[in-house]
Order: sequence, then structure tokens, then C-alpha cells
Amino acid sequence: MGGFMCLVCISQANVGIIEKWGRFLKLAEPGLHFVIPCFGESVAGTLSTRLQYLDVRVETKTKDNVFVQLFCSIQYRVVKQDADDAFYELQNPQEQIQAYVFDVVRANVPKMNLDELFEQKGDVAKVVLEELEKAMGSYGYNIQQILVVDIVPDPSVRKAMNEINAAQRLQLASVFRGEADKILQVKRAEADAEAKYLAGVGVARQRQAITDGLRENVLEFSHKVPGTSSKDVMDLVMMTQYFDTLKDVGASSKNTTVFIPHGPGHVKDVSEQIRNGLMQASTVSQDLL
Repeated sequence: MGGFMCLVCISQANVGIIEKWGRFLKLAEPGLHFVIPCFGESVAGTLSTRLQYLDVRVETKTKDNVFVQLFCSIQYRVVKQDADDAFYELQNPQEQIQAYVFDVVRANVPKMNLDELFEQKGDVAKVVLEELEKAMGSYGYNIQQILVVDIVPDPSVRKAMNEINAAQRLQLASVFRGEADKILQVKRAEADAEAKYLAGVGVARQRQAITDGLRENVLEFSHKVPGTSSKDVMDLVMMTQYFDTLKDVGASSKNTTVFIPHGPGHVKDVSEQIRNGLMQASTVSQDLL
């Protein structure tokens, strides 16, 4: 009996094609099978039912006349119950799938601009999937998924797109930098104006305080020393301040030699100048306050 039968083992995730006298007989599931060669039975071949993939590169042109290359990844498998169709109907299923992908992509991409193609590549993959399912289903193949994994324009177009993108970003950066500089200048001007205003108020208050203090000193001295006039008191105060100034100039470590006209006549002139300055400062401070 062993001379009339043969044992055939079909591996897991495969399906065997059994023929009798050269005609399809049945499908063989994974496992051990008996084949009777003397009755014309034989194993014509096996097909894998694993998920397979095929990478396809399609070169085409967009609506705005840009040549691009689309890289598509197709995932497919043999339908187990239709394995006989897959075995007998197609001699090279990968070339058939590739031809359908070429046809569908080149029929749809020229309807889109380059930017639209990048935005709608999922729609392109969906159209290709629908067409392949209808075409390859009758041959015993199931198309699981199609991915448009990359879109590569012509190198010159890529360079131009990068330059446009860089120019737009530089323009946007210039706008933000200009706005920042404008804000800094405005704030700096506001701070400078505020500082000058506060400095003016401080100087006015200082001079007002000096004027008030001199006024009180003059009045108090006039009451305590009979026969003295306000002018005499002011001259005395001015001379005191004049000598205090000379003392400060001489005590300063940053000064070397200072030539100052000195004498009784000059003291009188200095007194008149200081008095006039204090009177003007008092008038200005009153106007500010």
C-alpha cells in the first residue's frame, strides 16, 4: 500500500493545491495529507496565507505641472477559500497589483495641486484601495491596507519650497522683532519722561525747601537782632554758603587745582547771583506746584 500512497505535509499558514490528472481537485489545509500518485493525484504547489506587503514607487505629475514620486505600501493576503483562483488565475500577482496602483494614481494625482496632494494623500490611498479590492478580489486576493508613505517632489521644487518657507518665517520673525523693538522704545521713552518729570519735581521741591528754610532763618534772625534788614541777613547767609562751598571744593579728593576769583567785591557779586537764582527757583517751583 505504501507504493500506492504518498504522505504530504502542508506547513502552517499555507494552503496546498491538489491536482488529479492535471486538473484542480481540492485545497489542502495545513497538516498531513495522503496523495495517491497512481490515481493521478499530486501537489501542484502551495500558497502562503500570511500578510504580505509590496512597495510601489509611482512617478507622476500634479495639476500645477510638478513631477512627484509617490511611495505606496500595499498590504495584501491570499483568501484561503479562494486560493485556487489565486494560484491559477494570476501568474505574477505583484506585477498585477503594481499595474493597478500605477493606473489609479496617475488618473487621480493630476487632478490635484502639489499642496492638495500633501493634504489629501489619505484620499489618494483610499481610492487606490477601493479599485484594488474590486480588481484583485476576483483573483482570490484581499487588499488589507494601502499607505502613501512618502511624496517626493523634484529636487528643484523641494529647494524652492524650502526657500519659500524660510522666507516666510524670516518675514514673520522680522515683524515680531519690529513689534518688540517698538514696544521697547515706547517703554524706554515713557520711563525717560517719567524720570525727567520726577527729577524736575524733586529739584523744585528741593529749591522750595531751601527757599522756605532761608525765609524762616531771615525772619528769625531779624526778630532776634534788632536793626538788621532782610538784605543784611541774606548777605550773611550767602557768605556762609560761599565759604562752605570753598571748603567742600578743597576737601574733595577728585579736584587738584581750582582758580576762583576771591575778594570782598567778588563775595558781594556771588551773593547777588545766588540771591537772584533762589528767587527765580522759588518762582519756578510755585508754577510747578
